Amino acid sequence: MRLKGKVAIVTGGGRDIGRSVSVKLAKEGAKVVVNYKNGEEEANATLQSIKAVGGEAIIVKGDVTNAADVTNIVNEAKKAFGEQVHILVNVAGGLVARKTLQEMDEEFFDFVMNLNLKSVFLLAKAVTPLMQNGASIINFSSIAGRDGGGPGASAYATSKGAVMTFTRSLAKELGPKGIRVNSVAPGMIATSFHDTFSKPEVRANVANATPLKREGKADEVADLVAYLASDESSFINGANIDINGGLFFS
Repeated sequence: MRLKGKVAIVTGGGRDIGRSVSVKLAKEGAKVVVNYKNGEEEANATLQSIKAVGGEAIIVKGDVTNAADVTNIVNEAKKAFGEQVHILVNVAGGLVARKTLQEMDEEFFDFVMNLNLKSVFLLAKAVTPLMQNGASIINFSSIAGRDGGGPGASAYATSKGAVMTFTRSLAKELGPKGIRVNSVAPGMIATSFHDTFSKPEVRANVANATPLKREGKADEVADLVAYLASDESSFINGANIDINGGLFFS
């Protein structure tokens, strides 16, 4: 119960890594605000999983690229759990589609940037006034932000690289207030993301190229997030931590 008494907001908490993170934080004692944009049924499944482990949570619908929706998420957190937020985990994001440079238009590029980068900005701006010394922000980057991504993922990779840089900047700005900011950069994790965007043969090749010879699990990423949210990582700030089984070394 490393997080007992703390309040956490998890964006994109309805499924996959977001669900695992939400449940893990609840297991550790945090009261969790589970944000989702679509998929209320999935968000409710996350809520039930949290209740099953004795945790406390609410679900809040909202588009994290929209400032008004972000404000509502924060207001709902305050109404449910009080005036402080101790943990913010920005999981929400996505590849959207694989498109080459010539296939992309300006609208698509902006959408991907807003989804993966602007959302982090909006949540951080809205939540930090409720944070005090000891609070923690964990952003989600990707191995794509390190190596440029696979075919048709240049916009996604660029946005995730920007998340790493934004994380470092926020760590410097918020560190004097005792607010730590870090990011995690997952590699090939077995989620619906790769079910949608990665061909089975590509996944098999990546797993085989990984020194541990397998894909990662969402729960393994959640364990890392819980550590970064806890006081056990109290001197880790501005780090972008790879979790990819040794596939790529930063």
